[in-house]
Amino acid sequence: LMKKGHPDSERDSKCLISGVRALLCGIACLAATIPDAEACTNLIVTPGASADGSTIYSYSADSASLYGTLDRLVGRKNITAGSTKAIYDWDSGVYLGEIEEVQETHDVIGNMNEHQLTIGETTFGGVAALTQGQEGAVMDYGNLIWTTLQRAKTVPEAITVMTDLVAKYGYASEGESFTLTDPREAWILELIGKGPGEKGAVWMAVRIPDGHVAAHANQARIPFVDMTNVDESSARWA
Repeated sequence: LMKKGHPDSERDSKCLISGVRALLCGIACLAATIPDAEACTNLIVTPGASADGSTIYSYSADSASLYGTLDRLVGRKNITAGSTKAIYDWDSGVYLGEIEEVQETHDVIGNMNEHQLTIGETTFGGVAALTQGQEGAVMDYGNLIWTTLQRAKTVPEAITVMTDLVAKYGYASEGESFTLTDPREAWILELIGKGPGEKGAVWMAVRIPDGHVAAHANQARIPFVDMTNVDESSARWA
């Protein structure tokens, strides 16, 4: 701290400004080296931690090459049995394959559906042996989000839908931390592929205790779970 009028104040101020400029320059250079896929942040507030009892969740994807959109997937009813849905990779647009349609889908805008179920993510990558892809895998992380929003109403339903989809169709992305919220609760689901020669994913989901806030930004957030002292209302895994 500097006292106003001290003889060294001007010199110290110049040194401080120079140091701040160097720090900002260093941060900018570091940020330029970070891959686009690793530039996301999720902030999560449970109902008991918000002033009005709302679940609050934010999702930023700070990428210079990806631009935010609010695409709409219109809800559909009485979908013809045997119909399929084409899956194109969220980031690259490459065709990945087809999945079976369900009889009815919910209306979705952006990362929220008509039942106020929201899903977002940040990428943590993971062990290379588990992120090199699975032959014939169809579900990438983006379509996993959108397809689940079309099919689930609550967080527990969404966890089941997401994990069933990757088990059936394979997982085509890196390790992800997914945020899942509805008006009643908030969870983090972390998921990574089983690697070449395997199908599906290894995953763990934990409920954020009501009255708490949480965040994740391209770093896995579930260090451990006491599997002897939980039930499906607080943690799930496979």
